[in-house]
Parts: sequence; structure tokens; C-alpha cells
Amino acid sequence: MAKKSKNLRAAYEKVDATKLYSVEEAVALAKETSFAKFDATVEVAYNLNIDVKKSDQQIRGAMVLPNGTGKTARVLVFARGAKAEEATAAGADYVGADEFVAKINGGWLDFDVVIATPDMMAIVGRLGRVLGPRNLMPNPKTGTVTMDVTKAVEESKAGKVNYRADKAGNVLVPIGKVSFETEKLVENFKALNAVIVSAKPSATKGTYITNLSVTTTMGPGVKVDSASF
Repeated sequence: MAKKSKNLRAAYEKVDATKLYSVEEAVALAKETSFAKFDATVEVAYNLNIDVKKSDQQIRGAMVLPNGTGKTARVLVFARGAKAEEATAAGADYVGADEFVAKINGGWLDFDVVIATPDMMAIVGRLGRVLGPRNLMPNPKTGTVTMDVTKAVEESKAGKVNYRADKAGNVLVPIGKVSFETEKLVENFKALNAVIVSAKPSATKGTYITNLSVTTTMGPGVKVDSASF
């Protein structure tokens, strides 16, 4: 732990907490200050001036990053018949119905994305207490409740990420790995930002993005000037 603390202090010394960096500077600095011994995840953190208690100010959705996330998602699809065959052909890791409900209730969670056809939601609904807190519950807004299972599976495998504002208006989204080239992370960052900006509720007044930063697993946060986009 002492070694990590020393590394973290050294990382923080390289970051000016009073400065707003350009996107390119922030991403490069986040990569430079990452001291994890593994290929750390790079994340973007937003604080938005929204009131999520109001239905017209909720921010939630999904998008496919231009350069992926650096991780191949393990996809579980709830479907039957032709749609189950379609999901398998598209590359889903697990496809089924009731048997997976029992398996998940038994503690199995070896997947990253859950997709379901609309007719399967009555079954999937039994897993709300397990999948809900982990943000794994299929939802039409994120494209995971759909009849187009081929598209849903392929997008998930290609680097689809979900974004959702919490009660305090915070949104945290991964945009890749430290091993990515800076240019690719910047491209992912800008694509995400365009989506978040376009999702601004019409009822929001004043500054929409109140804080924006990029960070890596265990690394310090680097504040980004949203005007630099």
C-alpha cells in the first residue's frame, strides 16, 4: 500500500487541480499519470446541472464508441426460437430463457450485457433485484430490449457503452484503455461528449456541464475545459 500511495502522490503532483485542460492535454496527462500495473480503463466523468427527479431531465442512453472500449463484452440474450438462433449467429455468448433466470438467481453473473426481445421481459423482470443495481437490466432506451437482436449483439461487441445520470447528476462512462493511442481516446471522448450535449434537457437553465474530467483506474482526475471541444 505504501508504494501505491507514493505513486499516487507523484501522479497528483503532475496535475494542476486549478487548471482546465484541453481534451487532448487531459487525455495525454491521464495516460501519463496512470500507475496501475494492468491496462487501466480511461473514464470520463460529468456533473450535469439537471434534476433527475423530474422525468423530463433524466439522462440515459447508449452509444457505440468509434474506437471501441478495449474490452469485448460478454453478451447474454434472452430469446426463443428464430430470435435465439439469430442471437447465436450474431455472436452472443449465452442465449436462452428460463434456465438463465435460475442460474442468475443462483449467483451466476459471468456476463457484461443483457439483451432481451420484448416478449421475454416478463421473464427477465424476475431478475430486477439482481440486474437493476448492476445497471444490467435490459431497457428500450439503451437498445437492449429489441427485436433486432443482431444489431444489439453486434453493437455490444463493437464497444457500445451506456450512460446514465445518477441522483446527483453524475455520469461516468469508460472511453477505452490506457494502451489506446491518445488520438483514439480523444475521438471517443469527443463522440461521447457530442451525445451528452445533445441530450441536454430543454428545461435545464444555466450551465449544463458543471464539471468534466477524465481519469484512469486508481489515477487522479484531470479537469477538462468543456469549451475546448
